[in-house]
Amino acid sequence: MKLAIAVLAAALAGAPAWAHPLSPALLDLRESADGLVQVTWKMSALRLPGSDLRPELPAHCRAVSQGTTNETGDSITTEWTVDCRPQGLVGQRLGVVGLAAGRTDALIRVALADGRVVQAVARASEPSVVVQAPARPATVVTGYLKLGFEHILSGPDHLLFVLGLLLLAGGGRRVLGTVTAFTIGHSITLTLAVLGVSKIPPAPVEVAIALTIYVLAVELARGPVRGPTLLGRFPWAMAFAFGLLHGFGFAGALREAGLPTGDVPRALFSFNVGIESGQLAFVGAVLTAGALVGPWLPVIAARSRRLAVYAMGALSAFWCFERFAAWLG
Repeated sequence: MKLAIAVLAAALAGAPAWAHPLSPALLDLRESADGLVQVTWKMSALRLPGSDLRPELPAHCRAVSQGTTNETGDSITTEWTVDCRPQGLVGQRLGVVGLAAGRTDALIRVALADGRVVQAVARASEPSVVVQAPARPATVVTGYLKLGFEHILSGPDHLLFVLGLLLLAGGGRRVLGTVTAFTIGHSITLTLAVLGVSKIPPAPVEVAIALTIYVLAVELARGPVRGPTLLGRFPWAMAFAFGLLHGFGFAGALREAGLPTGDVPRALFSFNVGIESGQLAFVGAVLTAGALVGPWLPVIAARSRRLAVYAMGALSAFWCFERFAAWLG
């Protein structure tokens, strides 16, 4: 198992250094009683070279105001007003162009004048949707389930931390207890942050997440020769405490995408289940690969483990400096 974990850790360490660079975009439309529609388009300030994300509204919708753009450290938000009379928005198709090139998704949220709310997740395979009201509960569940699943599997920082937990726990019941503690930790803060009970700016959270990976790498680098530390004896304690920090990171991604009005609990639960499903799928794949490969190559496994731990520490240190500089900037 150690060889497979080490190889995966090294592969993740070679991933792009920005970790979760492409947060889902948001296209929010709010229709008023007079037929005018307030449009909010929000996307990540980071984008892949050559990509050009832009919203695509119904052809009969005409802009009636100048757009205003507000750029923060991690996102760009543009707002303007369009006139979609007399057809309105119901039964019309709208979406986002450039999702395939941008390698991201977009949440589409439409608040109609009669109080109904329509929401959907646009992807490269389905970049547009037809406005139909109201959104069925099944649509919310599947959309946010996929969003959570894809979010954790697209982030090398979270996956590196999970890999480190597997290396620290070793196997058996310790793995189960450690992963469960991490799940409980990030589920608590994800819920509190999304519901507005706890509010922490995203910049220090991202620095803290990188720091958790570095601390874990240092713990792993000590090795068994120097004797087990408190964290080594109780890996679930580290997993729970650091899981609290990672939960704030998950919450930031969910806030970036937005939540459907009137259906927050269902969307939050589905997103969290999606994260857990992705995490369990990743852990299961690692443990399966380790069981098949590990016993055959013990010497290489030990060396690969050491190399992977050093790579994890170097990359997490880079993330710490990079994110701290971005925070100060």
